Amino acid sequence: MRSIRPTGTTPEAEVRSRLHRAGLRFRKNTTLRLPSGSTRPDIVFPRLRLAVFIDGCFWHGCPRHATHPRHNAWYWAPKLRQNRQRDARSTRELRSAGWLVRRYWEHVPPARVAEQVEALVQRLVD
Repeated sequence: MRSIRPTGTTPEAEVRSRLHRAGLRFRKNTTLRLPSGSTRPDIVFPRLRLAVFIDGCFWHGCPRHATHPRHNAWYWAPKLRQNRQRDARSTRELRSAGWLVRRYWEHVPPARVAEQVEALVQRLVD
C-alpha cells in the first residue's frame, strides 16, 4: 500500500503537461474545504472555480474497468464503496458551493481530457 501514489499518476501528469503547454495555468492537488471535510482535485482553476478530477478505475469504481478483489474482500468492498460515496459527496458539495466539477476516468486518453478541459476554460473565460 505504501507504494501507491495518491497524486501524480501518469494520466494526471500527462493531462497537466498538455494543459501547461497550451498556456493554461492552474493549481495541482490544492485542498478545497467542504462542509464534510476537504477534497483535493487533481487540477484546480481557482478563479474560474473549476475542479478537475482524474479518477483511477480501480480506486473509484469505473463501470467499465473496475475489478473486485477476491482476497480480503471483507476489507476492499467497504473501502471502495466509501471511495465512491466520498467522490459523490465531494462533487455535490463543490457544486453547491458554486464550483464546476469535471471527473474523468484514467482510461480516457489524456489528449482528449486536455482538449475538453481547455475548451471548457475558454468558454468560462469568454
